[in-house]
Amino acid sequence: MNYTGKSRLELFADNAQIIKKEFTWQNTLTKRLAALLYAQKGRTVDCEAIRQCHALMKQNTGAFSAFRGNMALCVAALLSLSPNPQQVFSETLKVYDLLKDVKFRASDFLVVAAYQVAVQADASDYENVATRARSFYDGMKARHFFYTGQDDYIYAAMLGLTDLEVTGGAERIEQLYSRLKGGFSSKNSVQALAQVLVLGNSDDSATDRLLALRDALRVQRIKLDKAYTLPVLGILTLLPVEIDTIVHDIGTARNTLRAQKGFGVLSVSTQELLLFAASIVAGGYAESVKDGVLTATLSTSITNIMIAQQAAMIAAISASTAAAASSSSS
Repeated sequence: MNYTGKSRLELFADNAQIIKKEFTWQNTLTKRLAALLYAQKGRTVDCEAIRQCHALMKQNTGAFSAFRGNMALCVAALLSLSPNPQQVFSETLKVYDLLKDVKFRASDFLVVAAYQVAVQADASDYENVATRARSFYDGMKARHFFYTGQDDYIYAAMLGLTDLEVTGGAERIEQLYSRLKGGFSSKNSVQALAQVLVLGNSDDSATDRLLALRDALRVQRIKLDKAYTLPVLGILTLLPVEIDTIVHDIGTARNTLRAQKGFGVLSVSTQELLLFAASIVAGGYAESVKDGVLTATLSTSITNIMIAQQAAMIAAISASTAAAASSSSS
């Protein structure tokens, strides 16, 4: 593993301990996500800046707004990392309303999708991106009604931000889904994986490389082909790095993180740990690409996909907890 990856792992572990103490009542998974966002930027977490951005969000939204949901701390962390948090938040609110205008439903996922568009598109293009995102979403929903839901909003926004033609892009997603669905158990995650590969403009050889990488990781008992980590496997497939190197570095990152305070088996699930390890390793690879524009694009994609998967994990755990509480009280 390169120096950047090692230093980011250590920084992430330190950030997680800092934010754990400062935001006692916040969702544990969201706190680790915020810690990771700072580590990916090579920065020590700034709890006061996050707190100020969290207050900004509360001051400008209603009590039941999705901006106050499970991903609030994550969004506050993203805002705090920007040069002008107030302006970015104002633009995010505008995009959020535009996304709701095209019939996306209010949710944590939509908040993150709105932020993505606000920081990556010109204001004059917001409406077009929102419309394109809806078209991509509708294309997925038409083909996979039961698998397509709010957890696809972030991917739809990412697709909307590209210059991909909607019909052709949707067909390409379906082609990749059909090719890959037999090899993985979580069909919902296969759809997300197909979207990642399309976002990366992959050719047909990418599926062979992906399966080879999956198998090489399995030999080392690293299962990145599960529900929440499968899209990150897609990102690793797209990066210009030898498979043996990826396998070695993921294993090293996993073991390093597991040994850190607060990352033991009773604190962090294997899926979450691998999501963090793979994201940090992939981010290090992206920064080694000798193309400034490509590096920025890859880094942004890795961050967005990592947030999407962590948001899905948080939503699933929150739903499970709520169901358990309802059952015990009845």
